[in-house]
Amino acid sequence: MICIDFHTHTSASKDSLTSPEALIRAARRRGLDRVVVTDHNTIAGALAAHALDPELVIVGEEIMTTRGEILAAFVTEEVPPGLSPHETIRRLRQQGAFISVSHPFDRWRGGAWELDDLLEIAPLVDAIEIFNARCLTLAENRQAAEFARQHNLPGTVGSDAHAAFEVGAACLVATQFAGPDGLREVIREGKIQGGLSPFWVHFASRYARLRKTVV
Repeated sequence: MICIDFHTHTSASKDSLTSPEALIRAARRRGLDRVVVTDHNTIAGALAAHALDPELVIVGEEIMTTRGEILAAFVTEEVPPGLSPHETIRRLRQQGAFISVSHPFDRWRGGAWELDDLLEIAPLVDAIEIFNARCLTLAENRQAAEFARQHNLPGTVGSDAHAAFEVGAACLVATQFAGPDGLREVIREGKIQGGLSPFWVHFASRYARLRKTVV
């Protein structure tokens, strides 16, 4: 069995100061076997991290569509923000990426989905993020898990780490796999490990955003 964190950020995201090197050190220290680097609307940080530790790092991207955020793994070509959900998914499908939906019911952050929009794309994605450690309460994650259950979708789990100390706060324990098709085969048997991060982790990303704006 392996432990995989599906949702992490590096300094390639506007709200993170975590270098690829620091993310890798944190992931190894926490005992993670795989980590998906999912910076906002770019794969630059993921490619840098993957070059440093290809056994650990899966290249991913968190993409802002016109309706909400898509969380993708095994991305080979960057998908720009601002496209419709259908166009974003089409481009990810063309490259064989594994497609999930970021924290779909977290109304405290950008990227949440309206129910009608989520229902429209549910048949087109591989999974729903059923546990995000940065949600302020368990209610948002429970709602996502229930939506996934109702629509027969498996779940991804992630720390949504913007600071190195958050990496691995939540992960999915699953059978070893290779590539996106292998992930699709094993993900339904995965189990959630970890819990919510403290609320104050959001100050780290706000500080990062402010520091980058000032600099």
